[in-house]
Amino acid sequence: MDVSRDTVAFYVDVALDDMAKALERFDDSTVNVRPFGEATNSATVLVVHACAAARFWFEHIGLGRPTDRDRDAEFTATATVAELQALVAETRSAMVDIVAAFDDGPTAIEHELRVFSPGGDTSDGSVMLHSLQELFQHLGHLEITADAVGHRAGAIT
Repeated sequence: MDVSRDTVAFYVDVALDDMAKALERFDDSTVNVRPFGEATNSATVLVVHACAAARFWFEHIGLGRPTDRDRDAEFTATATVAELQALVAETRSAMVDIVAAFDDGPTAIEHELRVFSPGGDTSDGSVMLHSLQELFQHLGHLEITADAVGHRAGAIT
C-alpha cells in the first residue's frame, strides 16, 4: 500500500490546524491550567509535546537528523496562546519539508530508536503512522483539556 507525501502532509496539516483551532478556546490565563492538578497536562504541555514529538519521529528517527529535543522540559512548559499558535504554525511549515525529505529518502531505516515503534515494525511506514497517531492522540487530549478547563471555569466551550 502506498501513501503519497501529499496525503501524509494533508493529515499532518489537519491535526495541526485542529490544534490551532482548539487553542482558540483558551486565553493566557487558562492555557497553562492543568485541569485536574499536576497529574494532568495543560494545553501548553500538550501542544509543545505534540509538535516536538512529530518532528522527533519524522526528523530524528525517520531521517536520522540530529536532535536537541528536551522531552522532560516539554512537560513543564508554559506559554501564551500567541506563542503556541506561532509554534503550531512553525511546525506546520517545517513539516512540509520534513515530509518531503522523508518521502524522497534516504531514511534512517537502521535508527536504533525504531525498536520503539508499535508492534516492533521498524519500517518507514510505521514511523510515519506512529507520528500521525501521536499527533491525533494529543489533539484529542487538547480538546478534552479545553472541555475540562472550560467546565471548571463555569463556561462550557
